[in-house]
Amino acid sequence: MTTLNTDITKEIELLRLVTVGSVDDGKSTLIGRLLVDTKGAFEDQLLAVRKKRGAEHVASAAEIDLAMLTDGLAAEREQGITIDVAYRYFATPKRKFIMADCPGHEQYTRNMVTGASTANAAIILIDARNGVMPQTKRHTHILALLGIPHLIVAVNKMDLVDHDQATFEAIRDEMNDYCAKQGVRDLICIPMSALAGDMVAVRGDHMDWYEGDTLLETLENLSVLDDVDNQPFRLPVQLVNRPQTAELPDYRGFMGTIASGTVKVGDKVKAIPSGNETTVKEIVTFDGNLQEAFAPQSVTLTLNDEIDLSRGDMLVHPGAEPASAKIVKANVCWIGDEPLAARNKYLLKHTTNTVKAMVDSIDFRRDIHTLSKDEADELAMNEIGQITFKLMKPLYCDPYAQNRITGSFIVIDTFTNNTVGAGMVVEA
Repeated sequence: MTTLNTDITKEIELLRLVTVGSVDDGKSTLIGRLLVDTKGAFEDQLLAVRKKRGAEHVASAAEIDLAMLTDGLAAEREQGITIDVAYRYFATPKRKFIMADCPGHEQYTRNMVTGASTANAAIILIDARNGVMPQTKRHTHILALLGIPHLIVAVNKMDLVDHDQATFEAIRDEMNDYCAKQGVRDLICIPMSALAGDMVAVRGDHMDWYEGDTLLETLENLSVLDDVDNQPFRLPVQLVNRPQTAELPDYRGFMGTIASGTVKVGDKVKAIPSGNETTVKEIVTFDGNLQEAFAPQSVTLTLNDEIDLSRGDMLVHPGAEPASAKIVKANVCWIGDEPLAARNKYLLKHTTNTVKAMVDSIDFRRDIHTLSKDEADELAMNEIGQITFKLMKPLYCDPYAQNRITGSFIVIDTFTNNTVGAGMVVEA
């Protein structure tokens, strides 16, 4: 039996989270509550945001403006909303957490896509008074497209609806129905009051009718293991290392982060797109050489033969190559100021490779309320649809449902160099 080393164990203990929802649903307050209850906020932070002036210390969470622990920008404090993605760190004896607090306003949906792109789980905040809002559905649909494994619906502000069970169950049923249509496999709904702390880290005394775990217990018990190590080996080459020093005159190493799969010394590997094959000579890391490496480790591979390989290329195992395509269908979240339209030209940045592309067709625009596929001539900011791209040269990619790294790309405006879209490959 193989024993997990310390580094693997530490990786398993880390859970990457994202919080989303409409404006004023209480995202920043919830994260502030988690920071306070898990001792993740420093004393000077608590003193800086205390409500009661004149006190020498903050005696309890009731004296703290919880939202101000996360709203770091001056504009956020002035408006009382989150504008940019704020990353917060906290831990319990069971697990470490990195949580991204994403903006709720529709104007900042692009920031939310960025914060959610690397998450293992998502918390969707819903104000119990307002129920499921259009922005709630937009965020949930994006999370489903991004393939986030675990979605947690936090029905917040239950204290403002007298902790009514029927209110919670109506929201739970609506979200269950909406997510089931999109193939979401793990959806958990929890009633809570982030301000009072009920069902966040402690159960409280007001919702005995709910028999599930608290939010913190749920987060501690979520599985963060996936099958990325069992997927075909993919190493997008980021840099060719040629120091050309007296000690290493002929050294040539190929540096990058393993996107999926594993690789061992002696393995046969194939260079994409050249098609040349060789074997792995060494696996070099900052901490020393390895006999085996796996996703998402950053490594340098040296090879036994000189082959044509440079930045933007990919190393794979022969017989398990990604698809080669000059026509790609993809789900696209459009975040550009100017709409996407047929015949427009863009750059697609896929792993470490960038290709020129033209919009061949807008297959459909997704209605976030009904999830219907509507005909469209363009995609405006914050709209989502399926797009067919024609590429100037082949793209070597996997469907996003199979590989989140090699199945995703960003769309770049050729004139401004701004990122204007996030794409997830459906078919190549």
